[in-house]
Amino acid sequence: MASDIQTDISGKDAPHPDAQLGEVILRTEGLTKHYGGVHALVDCNFEVRKGEHVAIMGDNGAGKSTFVRQITAIWFDGQDVEFAGPLEAREAGIETVFQTLALADHLDVPDNLFLGREMIKLNLGPFSILDYRGMREATIRGLQKTGVKIPNISNTIQNMSGGQRQCVAIARTATFHSKLTIMDEPTAALGVQETAQVENIIRTLKEQGEPLILISHNMRQVMDLCDRIVVWRRGRICANLRKEETDGQDVVAYITGAKTQAEYATAA
Repeated sequence: MASDIQTDISGKDAPHPDAQLGEVILRTEGLTKHYGGVHALVDCNFEVRKGEHVAIMGDNGAGKSTFVRQITAIWFDGQDVEFAGPLEAREAGIETVFQTLALADHLDVPDNLFLGREMIKLNLGPFSILDYRGMREATIRGLQKTGVKIPNISNTIQNMSGGQRQCVAIARTATFHSKLTIMDEPTAALGVQETAQVENIIRTLKEQGEPLILISHNMRQVMDLCDRIVVWRRGRICANLRKEETDGQDVVAYITGAKTQAEYATAA
C-alpha cells in the first residue's frame, strides 16, 4: 500500500517571503508531563521567535498535541508566566486552534468569535446589554484580515461546511490582537479547496509578521509554510531542522527513528 507521506519534497526551492525574525516570543525549558507511568513529554526545550513559523511533526502519540496543551508555565513575551488555564493564556496573547475547533454549533459567527469575551454596551452585571453591532463589525474586520469568505455571518455553525468551520476557528484568532497563534492539524479533515483557503490564511499571518506554531502531518504543507521543523518522538524532541537544510525524506527518517540529531541523543 502506498504511503500518503510525500518524501521527495524539499524546502530548498520554496523560500518564504522574507521576514525578519525577531526576539524569542515563547520558550519552554525541561517541559515534562506524565500520565501515571506514561511519559507523554520528557524534558522538552522549545522556542519560537517573533515572525517565525515553526512546524511540529511526529507520529501519532509522539506528544505534539500534549505539548500544546501543556504550555502553561513558560517564558513568554519577555517574562516568566504561569497560566492557570486557557483563558489566561488567551488573555496574554496566545490564540489556539484545536483539532476539535471548540465552536458552538447553535451560535452564529460573531457569537462564536466573541464567546467568553463579549463586548458590553451597558454593564449591569448579569443583566448587561451586549454590543451586538460592535461584535458584528469586529467580526467582519477579522474575516477581512484573514481573507476568510463567509457569505452570511448570521448563519449558525451547524449549517456550515467543514472548511468554513475551520476558517471561523482561525478567524477567531485574527479578530483579537494575538502575539502567538497555535494551530493543531488545521487541515486534517478538509478537502483540497478548503485546505488551500486555510493555507492562504497562514501565509497572510506570515506576511503580517505574526509567529505561528503549526502541528501537521502534511509534509508538503510544512515545507511550503514553515521556516523550521521540530520533530517529536515518544514524548521527546529528536530533531530541530531549518527548512532550507532538509527535505521530506530526512524529516521522515527522524519521525520513524532512523535518525536522531546528536544534541537529542537521549530521544534515540
